[in-house]
Amino acid sequence: MTSCSGPTPSATAFASSAPASEGVSFIDALGHVITVSDPQRVTVCPASFAHVWQLAGGEIAATTSDSFDPGSAVTPSDDIKVIGSAHNPNLELILAEESDFVILSKTTPGHEELYESLNAANVTTAYFSVETFDEYLDMLKICSDITNRSDLYETNGLNVKKRIDAAIETSKGKPSPRILFLRAYSTNVTAKNSDGLAGTIFRDMGCENVADSDDWPLESLSMESIILADPDYIFAVTMGDADAANATLSEITRNPAWNGLTAVKNGRFRVLPKELFQLKPNNRWGESYETVADILYSE
Repeated sequence: MTSCSGPTPSATAFASSAPASEGVSFIDALGHVITVSDPQRVTVCPASFAHVWQLAGGEIAATTSDSFDPGSAVTPSDDIKVIGSAHNPNLELILAEESDFVILSKTTPGHEELYESLNAANVTTAYFSVETFDEYLDMLKICSDITNRSDLYETNGLNVKKRIDAAIETSKGKPSPRILFLRAYSTNVTAKNSDGLAGTIFRDMGCENVADSDDWPLESLSMESIILADPDYIFAVTMGDADAANATLSEITRNPAWNGLTAVKNGRFRVLPKELFQLKPNNRWGESYETVADILYSE
């Protein structure tokens, strides 16, 4: 069993697990020491975590409504109960389902406040934070240890890592492309630095993100700032309603100065699939890296 001594994990890191004689013990994203032994009724939220649990061979008793949204990777079942929305899981419904293990997100508003009540009800509750592939791999390892399905950890984790490593290898010895990554909403468009899911992928693939500069206007994007940076590649992903987000994005691309940008003149502006660069890709993380490799290094 992994030792629980040593420094407290960071907000986005948690210890990998190993099977113990009386269950699986690990440190979750809140720094809690968790021991799980053969859970029978598991509640998992949000949808991306429910999908990880299924990838590890686990069965879901209850989850949040986003698990049933179009495009969700969760395998649906009439036996799975809905216990609220992704940001507002309902405590009473969780308890009514007689859950004996609950998986929640450290970074999703409305989740952390449930801990005291669930703990008081003697419900084993673990928090995870997944923004990178390594964090996904850690979570999958813990879940597959709990379900005793090391084969699924290899299939949905280690084999995906091999694809990622191969994609990263294509960037070795190549010049670092200067990129700008945009996120389009129904009301505005923002620039994203290397802190998030997609930003980490671009960084791993050898890119220089122009929005990492201290003086880059992340939230107040302007054509002037884009012209000044003049990146080699521009990528975008839509949030929420795709039609509304694309309409907002088109307000920028219709600007007369847009066509003068180096990336646009060279045909290097791409709108990326949000299931690979906005939503958690999980076992498709390899596709995310391969997509970037194909765009940047296959020319």
